[in-house]
Formats: sequence, C-alpha cells, structure tokens
Amino acid sequence: MAHARLAVRLVREPRVPALFKGLPIAALLYVISPLDFIPDVIPVLGQLDDISFMLIALEGFLKLCPESAVTFHREAIAQGRRYSPMAPDGPVIDAEWRHQS
Repeated sequence: MAHARLAVRLVREPRVPALFKGLPIAALLYVISPLDFIPDVIPVLGQLDDISFMLIALEGFLKLCPESAVTFHREAIAQGRRYSPMAPDGPVIDAEWRHQS
C-alpha cells in the first residue's frame, strides 16, 4: 500500500518525466482490460497475473523516478503531509516584463 501511495504522488509530481508516468497508468489499464496473458477465468492464476504485472510496473516506475522526488515524497508520507509538488531548485529569475513602444 505504501508503494501505491508513493506512486500516486509521483505521478502528480511535475519533476517526474511524463514518459515514466505512463508505466503505472499502462499497468492499471492492463489490470482493468479484459485482455490478459492469463485469463481471469482461470482461478488464482488469472488474478496473480494481474497483481504481479501491477507490482512489477510499480517497482519499475519507482526505480525510474528521480531519487530526489522519491525521497521527498517518502518523507512527506512519513510525516503525514498532504501532497504538494517539490519546490523548484536552481536559480529563479524574478522579473517584470515591460513593453516599450
């Protein structure tokens, strides 16, 4: 359950590349899809197929995500903080736009 909460937060995190966010979304679509490698009508094996696919996708997603984002959100979950994206790092330019005529 902890990995699922972390994955949901990381899917919302702007610093995680969109390509990586497709992995858990694709896994979720596979689980709800009627097409499976092992059909759900086969008792136990059909459900294990779905669960194992989802777990592998979650683990892969967490490994692909930037370590700083994973650490930030793990700490936030441990401290019980609500979701908020990471603060921007690096230089920030605060400027005012003036149009000259």
